[in-house]
Amino acid sequence: MSETTSTSEENKLPLNGRRAIPPNYSNDEENEVPEMEVFGSIPRGFNPRDYLRVVDIYMFKEPQEINRQEHHTDKYYNPKLIVRRGQAFQIQIDFSRPYQPQSDQFWLEFLMGRYPQQNKGTYIPILVGSALKPGQWGAKIIHRENNSIRLSIMSSATCIIGKFRLYVAVLTPYGVLRTRRNSATDTYILFNPWCQLDAVYLDDEKEREEYVLNDVGIVFHGNVEDVKSRSWSYGQFEENVLDACLFLMDKAELELSGRGNPIKICRVASAVINSRDDDGVIAGSWNNSYDYGVAPSAWTGSVDILLEYYSSKQPVRYGQCWVFAGVFNTFLRCLGIPARLITNYSSAHDNNANLRMDFFLDDEGKVDTRLTKDSVWNYHCWNEAWMTRPDLPVGFGGWQVVDGTPQETSDGMYRCGPASVQAIKHGHVCFQFDAPFVYAEVNSDIFYTRMEKNGTQVVENIDTTRIGQLIVTKEVGGDGMVDITEEYKFREGSDEERLALETAVMYGVKKQSIQDTTYQPQTDVDMDFQAQKAVLGNDFKVTITFRNKSRNSYTATTYFSGNIVFYTGVPKREFKKHSFSAKLEPSSSSSFDIVIKSSEYMRDLLEQASFHFFVTARINETGKILAVQKAVMLEIPALRIKTKGELVAGKETSVIVEFTNPLKQTLENVTLRLEGPGMLRTIKKQFGRIPMNSTLTWEVKFTPMRAGLRKLIASLNSDTLRHVYGELNVQIQKP
Repeated sequence: MSETTSTSEENKLPLNGRRAIPPNYSNDEENEVPEMEVFGSIPRGFNPRDYLRVVDIYMFKEPQEINRQEHHTDKYYNPKLIVRRGQAFQIQIDFSRPYQPQSDQFWLEFLMGRYPQQNKGTYIPILVGSALKPGQWGAKIIHRENNSIRLSIMSSATCIIGKFRLYVAVLTPYGVLRTRRNSATDTYILFNPWCQLDAVYLDDEKEREEYVLNDVGIVFHGNVEDVKSRSWSYGQFEENVLDACLFLMDKAELELSGRGNPIKICRVASAVINSRDDDGVIAGSWNNSYDYGVAPSAWTGSVDILLEYYSSKQPVRYGQCWVFAGVFNTFLRCLGIPARLITNYSSAHDNNANLRMDFFLDDEGKVDTRLTKDSVWNYHCWNEAWMTRPDLPVGFGGWQVVDGTPQETSDGMYRCGPASVQAIKHGHVCFQFDAPFVYAEVNSDIFYTRMEKNGTQVVENIDTTRIGQLIVTKEVGGDGMVDITEEYKFREGSDEERLALETAVMYGVKKQSIQDTTYQPQTDVDMDFQAQKAVLGNDFKVTITFRNKSRNSYTATTYFSGNIVFYTGVPKREFKKHSFSAKLEPSSSSSFDIVIKSSEYMRDLLEQASFHFFVTARINETGKILAVQKAVMLEIPALRIKTKGELVAGKETSVIVEFTNPLKQTLENVTLRLEGPGMLRTIKKQFGRIPMNSTLTWEVKFTPMRAGLRKLIASLNSDTLRHVYGELNVQIQKP
């Protein structure tokens, strides 16, 4: 397309001394493309209709047609053509008369953005040739009939992704004739994990079906002794979600020319998913008050959040780590980057990445909450995205950690990743981006340090196994859990683990060696702590067990502290204090029970029904301190979902959601949400209250449109009870 100069003022570009054209980071903006581009003066009597003219362009864009089927894009609810890069697709052009290759010349033009330029990949002219080259732009005629031709078009395996505008240009002796702007021929080009030349190529079909095409996932939460799971609707194929995801890149001001690179896309997306410093998608809130917004636990999926942001352009309130990760996963899968949601249990949020979490004890051995600043999250969710890393040495491609939860700034913004999982495992934390932070999240040690009156610190106990002791994701093709801890770290205590740690320290991860501190632990007495499984609203029992392996008798002054905490490990209130003296006979075990009454915790309970127990015991004879901490989650009752009548595509049916209030109090301001990805858009209903022991029943009528196995997901939210979920797998029959 030759540059058209215009003398009119409005067509002039704004003058800017630094760059010839303004930055080009809106996929939505367009430029005017002339329908007739003249080579000089036009002779009198010239009639464009005498030359080959395009009458119609047919895109084969319906879900059942060849393009959508072959490119695995048939599930997108979007009326336009959606294809994946590096793979051929077909279009048909109807001309005003039969096409004559000897005398007629035409070409295709794909354009993106306001200032299309060939060297930036935003203006792509495609001449018709005799053969297609793999992974390079090209077109060839595969069928001619009457006035029509059918073209096979190959896109580049590195082309930018987003929405292109298509024009057909015909050469005449006096100028170029172009088709009119027609939004019906707009073409979305996405990443292609099926194409070997694409940076996101994944070679296992089952994994591609899971990590790109599955629109429902599982979030694992709870804690390491009590793993809980819930479903999350990614909904990457739902109406307008693709446009919302492309808008996020505009919002993050990622230049159009950089949008073929999954590394860049992940980096800017990890910043724009949270609202810190750029008014991104989700505002985080961890303080248990969610005025003027939705409690994080009430969301059942990403679609509502993305569409609300797309229409309002304002951060959506509120999210916590699994919400950021759920929405990020939708974004990645929607654009065609294979992605999965990860949960790291006992995740270290270490403010200075020194691999050391400090818990300070006072003189008596009790935890000093004033001095203790580090926190251990019961769990933390992030994402992994699959891609090559040509910017790193060979061997560090594959899964990359990306995290949209705002924890620490990276290069001045709240974002994290992509960091190579392989690099984290081997301690090569020098490789960009943010590997030291992720390494600390899974590898820190907990130091129990006592402050002496004169200010010296005495390390009383070190726990090297608690942090990052379980890292999981959903299994491929099922709802089960897969333990992927060994992808992040070598076995605790192995030679490889020691080597990886030394490598990380060499590359600048700060680690204080034990030699720097005075540390002589009590080795002949073990202390353990167990909690009985308990249902919310009931009393339960915890047991402290000592094992004296020596031949000496000891007495242990024991402090027990029960705290109601956020799932991030940050305490809200200490609700139970108990101290006792334990007599430890030689070579024997002794257990001590403590009863936790519901009346002690119900008033202040936070939404994830999460407790944190600290037990410290001082052996009086030696002055040494034993310390143990444990997170305990209460069982929260589930919603019951059932269907009524037969489930047939295109036929109305109904679903019933039930919940019985288990608490000894009335639930106020109850909201129910129900969604079924690909079957039922989110429905919300508010109920005033549910008295104790009474049951709420909600019936919803809907018409499933597609046959197949689908999932219904429901959540209940109220002032005193949150994190209540239910789900049901349903098989929709063909009519």
